[in-house]
Amino acid sequence: MLTHIVLFKLKDRSPESVQATVRVLENMEGKIEVLRHIEVGTDVLHLERSYDIALITKFDSVEDLAVYDTHPVHEEVKAHMKRVLDGTSICVDFES
Repeated sequence: MLTHIVLFKLKDRSPESVQATVRVLENMEGKIEVLRHIEVGTDVLHLERSYDIALITKFDSVEDLAVYDTHPVHEEVKAHMKRVLDGTSICVDFES
């Protein structure tokens, strides 16, 4: 199993903006066959160094992650994130 974790910092860090993006991310659930698990969490401490949203996804393989990356539903999510991100996201991928 491959775990893919991405952290996002938004331009607009208001609760409404964060929740709107959470809904966009959660909308992937059940729509991408290779996506085995999805969890979306929001920051509770709101420190300057904090990121606003964490996305945790799981796949059977690196190849499935590549399929996910180019899936039309994920492409829509990436377009949304491009509009709302404050800079770039950070990620880590590891075998679990």
